[in-house]
Amino acid sequence: MKIPHCVKSLSPGGYVVPLFFILVVIGCQKKAINASPQSSLYNKKADIITANAVQPVKSEALLAMQCYNNAFYHQYGTYGPSYKAYYYSDVTQSGRMDFWRQAEAIETLIDAYTISNDTDLKNKMVYLYNGMRDAYGLLWSSNSYNDDVIWGALMCIRAFQITNDGGMKDMAKNNFDMVWSRAWDTNLGGGLWWTTTNNTKNACVNAPAAICAMYLYQATGDASYKTKAQQIVDWMVSKLYDASTGEVKGAMNAAGAITEGARTYTQGTFIGACSLLHIAYPGGNYKNMGAKAMDYTKNVMCNPDGLLPDEYDTDDCQGFKAIFARWACRFVHDQSYQSTYAAWLNYNAAQAWGYRNSNGLMWGQWWHRTPDNYVNSFETTCGIAMMNGVWLF
Repeated sequence: MKIPHCVKSLSPGGYVVPLFFILVVIGCQKKAINASPQSSLYNKKADIITANAVQPVKSEALLAMQCYNNAFYHQYGTYGPSYKAYYYSDVTQSGRMDFWRQAEAIETLIDAYTISNDTDLKNKMVYLYNGMRDAYGLLWSSNSYNDDVIWGALMCIRAFQITNDGGMKDMAKNNFDMVWSRAWDTNLGGGLWWTTTNNTKNACVNAPAAICAMYLYQATGDASYKTKAQQIVDWMVSKLYDASTGEVKGAMNAAGAITEGARTYTQGTFIGACSLLHIAYPGGNYKNMGAKAMDYTKNVMCNPDGLLPDEYDTDDCQGFKAIFARWACRFVHDQSYQSTYAAWLNYNAAQAWGYRNSNGLMWGQWWHRTPDNYVNSFETTCGIAMMNGVWLF
């Protein structure tokens, strides 16, 4: 299912040349994650685009999503009066993405639709949602990973915001409620357990759950969800957030010891939750904490030029930057931080697109060219989310 080559092209000044006119688009076992290392590969980067680089044009952001769909999207039958689909896990198209990565790929498509209002993307979003229902049912209680369920619920409530489909809202609500019931307790002062074994309380379930709860509050008018969101973030602030630096630690074990350091997605979802809570509770310190977490990501986690770090020590890490991009860009828009962060985020978007492969796909290493014969679909969401995210502001 190849498409005509979209040839990488940079002008002498280093800016990406629009490609829309030269490309015809044809229509886990999960592992615990250790603290993120600083990659030595950054010393090998070449052709760095300056932090003042312009963002890829909007048509290129849509094109990136279309290239992704061309490589990985698979529609496989009818679903009632509609259709069902899923994303393949890699370019060999040997099988579907697993549960949580599938949900995140659909969120990436939602990001692109939010910017482009493209009807084809909206239809594909519905078909992919139907594919999740078809594969996993309506209630995901058999999944022992609470973060998986929350990622899926967050995808559903974001899809509901576009379609106003009550089934999407119900799936989000019922699965969030199930996780809250089995995962929140007063051990360690609160917080949601990562899995049903209750061994660690992780940022990767708590921060997205706070975002999901705020969206459920907006969708249902039930103020208890807003309260839950605040409880979650306040617990994270007390246990996982370093107020002096803005770092969001990844996890705390049942004995109260920190077991994981910061990741781009833990930073990003905490930032997203703080942004939503600031809107609901403007008297709190949430906006400032979100900005502090942005600063930590930019100044500590990135390489000296501001490029977001490579995250490759497990398969789950490779799509983390997409999650950061999604919520960081929205934070910049919602809290009017364009003058502080726009150039940095635009730079990352330009870098990702500048090193795409001949099929328009971008892996997670935004400092050298994406190979044509190796790309997995989770990793490839990173550049798309960043390219579309910068168009929020």
